[in-house]
Amino acid sequence: MIASDFSTVLPEVLLSLYAMLALVVFVYTGKDKHAALSIWLTSGVFLLLAAIIGLSTAPDTTSFNGMFVDDSFARFSKVVILLSAAIVLVMGQDYAAKRDMLKFEYPLLVALSVVGMMVMVSAGSLLTLYMGLELQSLALYVIAAFRRDSAKSTEAGLKYFVLGALSSGLLLYGASLVYGFAGTVEFAGIMQATQGGDLSMGLLLGLVFVISGMAFKVSAAPFHMWAPDVYEGAPTPVTAFFATAPKMAAMGLFARVVHDAFGGVIGDWQQVVAVLSVVSMFLGAVAAIGQG
Repeated sequence: MIASDFSTVLPEVLLSLYAMLALVVFVYTGKDKHAALSIWLTSGVFLLLAAIIGLSTAPDTTSFNGMFVDDSFARFSKVVILLSAAIVLVMGQDYAAKRDMLKFEYPLLVALSVVGMMVMVSAGSLLTLYMGLELQSLALYVIAAFRRDSAKSTEAGLKYFVLGALSSGLLLYGASLVYGFAGTVEFAGIMQATQGGDLSMGLLLGLVFVISGMAFKVSAAPFHMWAPDVYEGAPTPVTAFFATAPKMAAMGLFARVVHDAFGGVIGDWQQVVAVLSVVSMFLGAVAAIGQG
């Protein structure tokens, strides 16, 4: 890893180091006695990183042989993710204190999930995509079930884990198909392999599975079945977090994949995305009436 590679991933590295260091420090200095400090400190780190990324004038670049992309789209997405996470943490502090949820681990789990989201929106290959997605998801599974004395919260965490594993399996299977037929996992290489405009059956199936896996992450119908129960069962601040930063990260990843990897075959995926959008809006407006 050369210095230029390290500079592009510096925000992610700093946030990871903060989360791991804070975890060790709070464990040995009183744990939950400093939970409020953990929330404010983590929010401050989010705001600081958002300012650093937002004010950056670095040119668009790639690192790690194209696996990580640092461009204006990624920086905008990261700023929105960091600001959303900071606001939700601060807003949910009173709720957590009243319901005995004020634990020092909560903001640190949020920080680790934010690291995964930042990697997602900067993904330049299917491997980076999957690493960021799983880092985000593993932390979110835990905070969905953070109220251990609540049956609904436990149910939410379990449902999120099971269906999240299913979506990750679909995404990984699609990625393996794309790699098998394109011969590369990098988005730039996949773009070259699809440059002719006609997808082979294997690549088309891979694209379908990848879109299906990402549709789970953005709760797009008909892959939305986990969202109502998870949103209802998770603690309110966690639900607010689920509805903001992860959705921005997932939509950023969605846009990154379809444009950077399959931008040469727009006709093969734009109709699928249009159908997902229409069905999601219809079910969101009508079918959710019965949720209660």
